[in-house]
Amino acid sequence: MPKQSELIKQLSDKELLKQLIYTQLFLVGTGIVLSILFFDRMGIWLELFEADMHDILYYGLLTGIIIVIADLLLMYIFPKKYYDDGGVNDRIFKNRSVPGIFCIALAVAISEELLFRGVIQTSFGYIAASCLFALIHVRYLRKPVLFISVLLVSFYIGYIFVITENLAAVIMAHFTVDLVLGLIIRLQK
Repeated sequence: MPKQSELIKQLSDKELLKQLIYTQLFLVGTGIVLSILFFDRMGIWLELFEADMHDILYYGLLTGIIIVIADLLLMYIFPKKYYDDGGVNDRIFKNRSVPGIFCIALAVAISEELLFRGVIQTSFGYIAASCLFALIHVRYLRKPVLFISVLLVSFYIGYIFVITENLAAVIMAHFTVDLVLGLIIRLQK
């Protein structure tokens, strides 16, 4: 059975982007189906969004910046092979425009946080949502540094949701991480 990195190399940039979009649509669809099953009404998602600038900036943006700094420190400390995800992130971000990176980071942050914090954490709790979030990053399972990193980030963002009960704050944190790291990959091109 071919490795994921070998399969990724066979895809064009356009096909890889298409797969990313399909994955995010699948996560949103899963979130909608689970919402129907576990919530009394769909509007509960909307109640989890608050336009509280303190939460969004302090818990969202600041959390994202802290995670990026920690990630960059780990990349500096550990050899590159420990952070090699099979080239997926490089392929996704390396040749994208800044607006393209912005859109990808926003789509991923919204779809993943709606599902994992908005539905799973709300229904099954902090530990279940954080562990499942880490497990969907399958390509990290054979890379202990990457897996532990994404697991810790997942617990940190999940804890931010426990504190704020605000999806806007955790979406901002996730978006900040993906945007900044995506821009760094592009700038290293």
